[in-house]
Amino acid sequence: MIRLGEKQVLTITRKKDFGVYLSNPADAGGEAVLLPKKEVPSEANVGTQLEVFIYRDSSDRLIATTAEPLITLGQTAVLKVQQVTKIGAFLDWGLPKDLLLPFKEQTVQVREGREYLVALYIDKSSRLCATMKVYEYLHTDSSYKKDDHAIGYIYQIHPEYGAFVAVDGRYHGLIPARELHGGFEPGEKVTVRVSRVREDGKLELSLHERIPFQIDADAEHIMKLIQSYDGVLPFTEKASPAVIEREAGMSKAAFKRAVGRLLKNGRITITDGKIREKQE
Repeated sequence: MIRLGEKQVLTITRKKDFGVYLSNPADAGGEAVLLPKKEVPSEANVGTQLEVFIYRDSSDRLIATTAEPLITLGQTAVLKVQQVTKIGAFLDWGLPKDLLLPFKEQTVQVREGREYLVALYIDKSSRLCATMKVYEYLHTDSSYKKDDHAIGYIYQIHPEYGAFVAVDGRYHGLIPARELHGGFEPGEKVTVRVSRVREDGKLELSLHERIPFQIDADAEHIMKLIQSYDGVLPFTEKASPAVIEREAGMSKAAFKRAVGRLLKNGRITITDGKIREKQE
């Protein structure tokens, strides 16, 4: 049986001027698929076995290729949007015919030139398509441990739960809503720390280092913020959480810890409801 969307080893059964036909010898009387002449190895003959990927050409006919696709059936990958049209977006997946991402499979409006995490599936018309609804395609068998670092791709944001992340593009991860400060959107690539491995194998993630290390990073961020205000920040740790998050991009608790570190190190002073960079 020839399997759409998968790599498989097939045997040359016929040679033509325009290419060769491949089939599975174990599938007596089964269908054959064309491998175009330009992709046929020069030494290939009837009986030669070739590893190929099966997809559909521009006329929706099954066709084989020896090219390496960037994604295969049931897998996930980060692909670049080549074009947005009336029927959806077309993605570069390493093959001559771009891959369709239908509008109904988009979780956000995609933009040309941007990259998004997608999975490959077969639609009701037996065509290969991409989907941004990748939750069911992700796995829980990662080797990550607490405090490991990883790269992930945000594929959905829920105001109550947080940002759903595909760690390494293939494992279930979640950045809790309490961790999200600043603007994030689906498709964004993030560096995360594993804060907890749940019993079901899913990863709870953090955008921050462990508190002792994060305080130093936050303190440097606040110093740059103060300097951007010409050395005088017009609010202190007593400001509202909304103001601190909007201006500093962190929680009030994190801001307070970092300000305390700067005070202890003698780098700032606080007077008249303002934080000032201490001049040497």
